[in-house]
Amino acid sequence: MMTMVFAVEEINRNSSLLPGVKLGYRIMDSCDHVHTSLQALFPLVSQSKVVTSEMRSTQSDASTCLSGSPVPAVIGLASSSPTRAVAQTLGSLNIPLVSYFATCTCLSDKKMYPSFLRTVPSDLFQVRGLVQLVTFSGWLWVGTIGTTDDYSHYGIQAFSNRFRQQGGCVAFHLTITKSPTVAEIQGMADRLQNSTAQVVVVFATEGQLLDLLFEGTLGFSFPGVRIPGLKEFLFNVRPSPEPGMEFINMFWEEQFGCKFGGDKSKENEACTPVCTGSEDLRYTDSSYADVSQVRISYNVYKAVHAIAHALHTLLNCDLSGPNKGICEKHKSFTSQQLLHHLKTVNFTNQFDEKVYFDSSGEPVPLYDIINWQKDSKGEIRFIKVGSYDGSAPLGQQLQIKQSTIVWTKGQSQVPVSQCSAACPPGSRQARRPGEPRCCFDCLPCADGEISNQTGSTECTKCPDYYWSDKEKVKCVAGVEEFLSFYDTMGIILVALTLLGVILTTIITIVFHHFRSTPIVKANNSEISFLLLFSLKLCFLCSLVFVGQPSVWTCRLRQPAFGISFVLCLSCLLVKTIVVLLAFRANVPSSRGLKLFGPSQQRMLILCTTAPQIFLCAGCILGAHPFPFRNPTYQASTGKIVVECKEPWPPGFYLILGYIGLLAFVCLLLAFLGRKLPDTFNEAKLITFSMLIFWAVWISFIPAHVSSPGKFTVAVEIFAILASSFGLLLCVFVPKCYIILLQPEKNIKKGITGVYPR
Repeated sequence: MMTMVFAVEEINRNSSLLPGVKLGYRIMDSCDHVHTSLQALFPLVSQSKVVTSEMRSTQSDASTCLSGSPVPAVIGLASSSPTRAVAQTLGSLNIPLVSYFATCTCLSDKKMYPSFLRTVPSDLFQVRGLVQLVTFSGWLWVGTIGTTDDYSHYGIQAFSNRFRQQGGCVAFHLTITKSPTVAEIQGMADRLQNSTAQVVVVFATEGQLLDLLFEGTLGFSFPGVRIPGLKEFLFNVRPSPEPGMEFINMFWEEQFGCKFGGDKSKENEACTPVCTGSEDLRYTDSSYADVSQVRISYNVYKAVHAIAHALHTLLNCDLSGPNKGICEKHKSFTSQQLLHHLKTVNFTNQFDEKVYFDSSGEPVPLYDIINWQKDSKGEIRFIKVGSYDGSAPLGQQLQIKQSTIVWTKGQSQVPVSQCSAACPPGSRQARRPGEPRCCFDCLPCADGEISNQTGSTECTKCPDYYWSDKEKVKCVAGVEEFLSFYDTMGIILVALTLLGVILTTIITIVFHHFRSTPIVKANNSEISFLLLFSLKLCFLCSLVFVGQPSVWTCRLRQPAFGISFVLCLSCLLVKTIVVLLAFRANVPSSRGLKLFGPSQQRMLILCTTAPQIFLCAGCILGAHPFPFRNPTYQASTGKIVVECKEPWPPGFYLILGYIGLLAFVCLLLAFLGRKLPDTFNEAKLITFSMLIFWAVWISFIPAHVSSPGKFTVAVEIFAILASSFGLLLCVFVPKCYIILLQPEKNIKKGITGVYPR
């Protein structure tokens, strides 16, 4: 109140602001209550010449103010609830109301309060700053405390909504009544102590929190300045029985613990000292005497100067024109005109602060962040530890010096307030049903997913061909798996392949060496050598399946396998037919055997092999296989299988089916000739070899389908080798046995069962 008086007198002494114009004032008490505020308002608005302060307002008269011209403006109020009632009334009259401490966001509604302005930022900016401060400190689990007024109600509502948008949670909310009982205060204190939330956000005046706050509190306050001359002005105030000095007299009595002589109350009768009026305010220790950094009073100071500058413009106080140094103080104007100029006021005061109002009647949102700290005497002092500028770019608005903050019980470390500890990397948050999202359990990331940050809400899936490491914190390139030449299994299969090739080569050499003997010449030796050649190809084709798949190995695998085996089975088919024709004929020189001579045998081999060649060529040209990194088994083994992808899977089964068809025909014909009357019945050996062949490949199909990864290839190689060894051993080893160990049977009569005696 006295700062407003000081500002008015300062302006009246200032020859550059409103020259020739004197401002007056009238102070009225709102009692911080809606009803009393409206009662104080009505006599003011019924007058024609008013400049009022805080409903504690000013009434000008013709001798000290603008002669015959009304100056309708009000400075006030301190609380949001009374301000709303007064602002709504003054709005209908277009009378400006400039508040220095009413911060409710609801007052920004220009439809409801068209004439309301303020030199204090709206709670909207305070809420934004509070949310930034709380989240900056890592607090996402807080409680809230408020009072029953509009400031608290709207402030907490706005804070809670914005705080939740930033991922925070409100653990509880407590409301402080106007006059709380000891039991109510104790209950709130118990609730605070028992809560897991270690941080409380409060919207209330400091007077309402003296029973709850403690050292370590952080608060948003308005920037403080030292107003030159204010301290001396305040110290020179003296009580007086004159009208309008009631506030000073009441303050004087409370400050010095005395009573003025005119007071006949019971307290005065109980030996209370009498106030003399000569008491010195310089020797008192109170907030009244501490003007080193005035904050709320500075808002009052700016409000008075804003109105003065608006009047300066309105009254055409042109210092450079022909009427230099003179205002048009006899000019009549309306309150609406003053309101217009007040909305557009823009000046820089002596503290280098730009004073203006935006379209909503709001000032520049500047705050100091204050820390409640105890001094050496154990008394609370307000220490600036940071600032908040709502007009700065995002990310630069909040400035904090954490090293200067003193927390509860004098601690220097930032308190931790959380319902659940942040999940470590490699895990994610899983909300607990029915609880706020800040209360959660930590679950490890699934295989193939990672989280590399603390407090992750979701795990991130690794890219294709990458896999999570053991800690689930980073994706690593998947280990490629294929049947390598260096694997134990690969080495064994290659060794068996080479063994088969060597055995086939040895048998070929033996047969070539004894090519003129009856057992080799029997049943067309040319077909026998062709059969040995095809068996060698069968063994060698398995090598194409070992090693890392490439474009060419993928294209050669199935054709090499399919054509080699068809050639082998074609030779066996011809051999079987020859045996049947030779021994089924009644006459040895049968016509049927002559019709199925070497040329016909070669033609049959060509005709039975050609379909497989065309089928393989069609598969390669139409839908050729290609190397493929298969991640199917990555989840279970963490490995990527490099395999040959068959674009058209039926092609492989057609190749295998044709082989099966030839094998079935061979088995059928050989079975029919198994009891032919020869000492060395080749049909019987072919029958046995075909049984092994069928057993191997019937077992192959389910094993091939169910085997994972490189074992699929290993199963196919094993089937190739097993069937090749079966054919080689069953068809040729018995003949080699006779050639090498029983040469006496290797004669024409021996073959027909007649031996020399």
